[in-house]
Formats: sequence, C-alpha cells, structure tokens
Amino acid sequence: MPDSVTIDFVERRGPGRAEDAIGKRLRLAELLVNVNRQLAAMDTLDDALEALVKITSRETGADRTTLFLNDPETGELYSRMALGDIRREIRILNTAGIAGNVFSNGENIIIHDALSDDRFNPSVDEQTGYHTRSVLCTPIRTVKGEIIGVAQSLNKKHGEFTEENLEVLQSMTLQASITLHSAQFAERMHRSHAQELEFLDIVSDVTSEIDLGVVLQKVMNEAARMLNAERSTLFINDEKSGELWSQTGMGLDATQIRLPNDQGIAGTVFTSGQSVNIPYAYADLRFNPEFDRKTGFFTRSILCVPVVNKDGRTIGVTQVLNKRGGAFTEEDESRLRAFTAQVSIGLENAKLFNDVENIKNYNESMLQSMSNGVITLDEYANIVTCNAAGCRIVQVDSADIIGRPADEFLTGANAWVQDKVLRVAGTREPDLTMDAELEFNGNKVSVNLTVLPLISSDGNMLGTMIMIEDISNEKRVKSTMARYMDPGLADQVLEGGGDILGGKSTPATVLFSDIRGFTTLTEELGAQGTVALLNEYFTLMVDCIHREEGMLDKFIGDAIMAAFGMPIAHEDDEDRAVRAAIAMIKNLDKWNKSRLAEGRRPVDMGIGLNTDVVVTGNIGSPKRMDYTIIGDGVNLAARLESACKQYSARILISENTYSKLRGTYRIREIDRVIVKGKTEPVSIYEILDHHSEESFPNLMETVCHFKDGLTHYRSGNWDQATAAFNDTLKLHPEDKLSRTYIERCTYMKMNPPGDDWNGVFVMTSK
Repeated sequence: MPDSVTIDFVERRGPGRAEDAIGKRLRLAELLVNVNRQLAAMDTLDDALEALVKITSRETGADRTTLFLNDPETGELYSRMALGDIRREIRILNTAGIAGNVFSNGENIIIHDALSDDRFNPSVDEQTGYHTRSVLCTPIRTVKGEIIGVAQSLNKKHGEFTEENLEVLQSMTLQASITLHSAQFAERMHRSHAQELEFLDIVSDVTSEIDLGVVLQKVMNEAARMLNAERSTLFINDEKSGELWSQTGMGLDATQIRLPNDQGIAGTVFTSGQSVNIPYAYADLRFNPEFDRKTGFFTRSILCVPVVNKDGRTIGVTQVLNKRGGAFTEEDESRLRAFTAQVSIGLENAKLFNDVENIKNYNESMLQSMSNGVITLDEYANIVTCNAAGCRIVQVDSADIIGRPADEFLTGANAWVQDKVLRVAGTREPDLTMDAELEFNGNKVSVNLTVLPLISSDGNMLGTMIMIEDISNEKRVKSTMARYMDPGLADQVLEGGGDILGGKSTPATVLFSDIRGFTTLTEELGAQGTVALLNEYFTLMVDCIHREEGMLDKFIGDAIMAAFGMPIAHEDDEDRAVRAAIAMIKNLDKWNKSRLAEGRRPVDMGIGLNTDVVVTGNIGSPKRMDYTIIGDGVNLAARLESACKQYSARILISENTYSKLRGTYRIREIDRVIVKGKTEPVSIYEILDHHSEESFPNLMETVCHFKDGLTHYRSGNWDQATAAFNDTLKLHPEDKLSRTYIERCTYMKMNPPGDDWNGVFVMTSK
C-alpha cells in the first residue's frame, strides 16, 4: 500500500498522474536499493566515491558529478578524481564557492548560469581544465542530520536541472552517507595505523645509529618526510659556546650551521621549551628574513618544537619549514613532539660518542699535523707513539718502531738521546739540545731535540716525550723559497722537482681581475702616485687570494691573474675562488670609502672566473722562468673579466665554475654567449653576494623578475621580456643589466631574428 506522501500525491493529481508518481517512487526506491548494493561491495573510500559519482551523474542527467567530503582537521572540502592509474585530490575551503556555501548553510542550490553567480569559484575549473555552465548542489547529510560533505552535479546534458533532479540527488546522497561516513572513518584509521607503524620503524632506524652526523641527517630527512615539509633542521645545543648547531651533508660535503641559542625562532623555542607554529613566517617579528636572502630559500610556514631528553632537559630543537598543501596542524606538532622525544636518547648517545671521537681525533690530528717529530715512551722506556713527522725524520714506518724498547732503536750515533731520556726520567726536568745531529739509515739529519717528562695529575711518572725539530738543509732551503714562492709550490718543487716544473694538465679555477679606467687614473696620479696606488691595491687583493689558498700567478699591469687548485688541489677550489672574488670586491668598497674620505677618486674593477683543465709548468727561457698556467680555460676567464663592462657586473663566472660550486650564493644567470675565437656557447652567471641592501635593494625579488625576463627573451617573447625587465627596474632602478636587455628586446622586435634563434649572444670583441 502506498505511504501517506504517495496517497496525497494521488488525490491532488488524479489517477493518471498518480500512477506516474508511484512509478517514479518505485524507480527511485529501486535506484536506492541498487546504490546500497553497489556501495556495500566497495572496499575503499575512493571506490565508493567513484561508484556514487557515476550513478548520480547518470540519474541527474549531468555531464559530471563531484562529491566533496569535509576534512574537519583542515577546514577543507576534498574530492578525488581518477586520471588513468593516478588519483588526483582537489581541496577547497569549506566556506568557499558554491560547494562551501551549501556546506556552510545546509541549503540546496540550483544554478542555471554558473559564471553569473557570485558564489561560483572558478579556481576548481582552472585546476581541472573543466568549464562549468550549470550547477545542482546539495549537502550530504547523515541520518542524524549531520552534514559531512556536498554533492555537486555539473552541466545538465539536456535542458536544465529541476527540482526532481534535486530530489533524486538528495535521496541518493542520504542513502550513501552511512557508507561514505564509515569509509572516511576507516580510511583515517588505516592512515593513522600506517603512520604509527612507519613512526616505529623510523624511530628504530634512527636510534640504532651511533654516528652523530648520520643521526642528524636521518632525523632531518624523516621529520621533513613525515610532515610533508620542504625542509627540516635539527639543532643541538652546544653548552660550551651557548649556540645551537646543526650539520647538513656528510663527509667532505658537510656544512655546519651555528646560531646563538637565545635568538630567533629556534632560540625562542629552546629557551622557553614551548613549541612555535607559524603559518606565515614573514608576518612574525621573530623570523629573521636574512637567512632567506643568504640562501635563496623562501620560508612560508614554520613548526619548531623542543627536543627534550628523559630527564626533562631541553637539548635542542627541531624545525620544519613549508608544509606542502597548507599550514602545519596540531596533529603535526604532536607527531613531531613524539618523534623528537623518542629519538632524544639516540641523539644524546650519538652526541656523547661524537664528543669522545672529537677529543680523540683532535689529539691525534694535532700530533699528526705537527711539523716536529713527537715520540712518546712509557715508564719502561718502550716506544708508545710516533707521529707522521717523527716517522719521516727517523725514516721508519710507525709499525717498525712502536712497541720497541728505545735503547734498541736509539743506538750507535744516536745513543746520546737515550742518555738524555734516562736523565730526564731521573730528574723530571726538561732537556733541550740545539742544532744536534741524528743519523738514520746512513742519512744525517740536523735537529733541535727536546726531551720532556710525562707526569700525571697525581704526580706519578708516566714516561717521557721526545720532540725532534728538523732543521736540515732541505728545511732551510724550503723556508727561503717560501719567501718568494707560494709555500705549497715550494713544498712540491722540493718533493717532486722536475715532474712539476716539466708541466702537467690539471683542473683549476682561474681568476682574472682588472681595474676600470686605469689609464685615466694614471694620467691623473703620475708615475709615483700610480705605483703607490697599485702597491696598496695589490696588497688588499692578494691577501684575499692567499686567505683562500689560491696561487698568485702574475700581475699584468693593473690586472691580477690567480689560480685555485694548483699546485695543491682542494675539494672546494671553485668555492674558494668565488669567496676570494667576493672578498676582493668587499675590500675594494671599504678601501674606496677611505679614499673618498681623503678626497681621492674611488677605484672599480671587474673579475672573471672559469674552471677548466689547464697546463701548468715552469715556462720561459733558461735565464728567466715562471711557474704559470696556459690554455683555453685561462682565455675564457680573461674574456669574462672583460665582459663585466658589457654586462655592468663586477663578478662573472662561467657555467663550468657554477656547476661545481658546493656553497650557496646569490647568483643570477645573465646570458649564453659565444666568446670571440670560439664557436660553442657558454652560460655565464653574476655573483651578487658582495651587494648590501643599499647597493642592491630587493635583491631576491629582482633576480626572480630578471629570470622571467630572460626566459621570455630566449623564447623570442620581446614584449613579455621587456615587461619583466621593467619590473626589475621598479624594484632596483639602478640595475643596468635590465636596461641592457630592454634595449636588446627593442632591437630584436624591430629586427626579428631567424627561426634558428636560440637566445645566444655572440661577443665580437675580447
């Protein structure tokens, strides 16, 4: 028998229409039974959403249906759509757009023209590429009336959405709400369980490691991954220095960061022991944007929690930056706190192990790095240790001397040393012998020898120590040579001799610098003034090069040629060259301030850097030889120094140097060029770290606009490129390079290049 609603429908509409209504009701009931049956067979929320979307689209005659479920943790409505084998999730605020309006108000909406409705949010269309014309939207309610989401049908295929379509959509979502709500809850539980298992695995992995560097790296990597953040840093408190420190990278690539433990956001968290969650970093006065300027990283959101050990003492802080997809939540904070609490024991163990290793390594490295030989004897006069210099002087391997009685080794011409050892053991007073002679394997060595007693803190005699200073002819010669030759080169000449002087190919970073307008300066200063200026200038510049262990090759008039990586190579020679160039510009600026104060003209210069394999050797005639470098790599560095004038730059580096840099610098790519005498293009970059906020305001923002302009320029989009370069000038009106590119774009627009345009500029002069 039909229910009361159906009877009323019959009485009001008559027998024929009543039969149609009853048929529709029966069909709707059958549809809902079918919905229940299909949803009951679904295992996951994604499957349930996909099945319900297909049914609702078909039954409402819509081109597409989207089911949004509410995420109470983030205050967002989310939906998932399948793109082949990939599922994509769309999220919007649960107060935004038509869906947000329906969710917030609980009212049904039928819109025949979406674009004319103020509630329509076109951002979802922009994400999906779909064009919405008409909308049918209803809240998804549970049996208890709780709204858990929104069902939205789009673009009626034939005609317009009707109240009957709305009734069907409401009935279907009500019928499916239990399944959706249950599936959503099950998904959250499954995700939570998976996170717990993953959490336990992570903690077990971290706490099983004893190397502090590895522990730091693992904690930072896992914290960032666990919270879906871009970056994470674990700071450990150094009680001796009052600093928070962290380490990035491993081995030779490791870089240590240190900051006062009471400053900044990390210092605030460490001193207060309270977590800090900042959704907008630049809106918080505690955030120091200087770090972003130095590194080029843009910080949006910050979550920082204290690391507390089992005794309740704060031993550091963990800081994660830039949560993907929004701000950090309370759940993120709880997870990070739990994670750091679990790994704190492993951190303290690793830190203790690291401290012990550092002390041991410090003592060993101190001995090994000493140029004087050090031999220690125990209380029974047995040899306990012999450092590298000692083994070299006495011409034995450590394995052949350690453990032997000293009287077996110090015999014959060296027996007098044993007499000294016995005397010191008896008197407990040091004994010094100047310019004595030792003989090992038939070779005589001139030495200064000191024998010292080793006495414990409680006054017991532990043994003796023999210190041997080599003052042989070789050492005297090397000392003399080092006065006029690079000390590293002096070492290699003495050790390698002809092999080095004869020439070899080696990778190196070549530096060229040159004073701008030097001819005009010499005319103003005269001979004596010019010499005085150059001596003062060269002293400042050469100090910068030597501090980074570069080799001064030669002075060419007012120009300087130097190299990094020869005669002794380092892992970071490219960085050393860049640091030296930055220091040269900064020292020049300081020098210019004093010159201006004295009423003298300032001096400007350009620097070019290039990394390549060069030929090194002693080159010249028998009467005059110079240890120098030659090759195409040298020529390119010189071309880059000259190009500084054309690009209004002070430091230019090639792509060869740029690709090998290990440090973080403020750099912008400025062109791809073919230098004179070459056919292959090379990318060149400008180093900007010597600038201050006054000399280059809004640096990072300016560089971003310049990069956009360069991209449009290389694509031949002259108007877009000009607009981007004009944007850089608004931020930094003195950026002459942007003006240069605006002139290029104007010329290119009037004289379009051919189809083979690739953005490469051909330099026609040296």
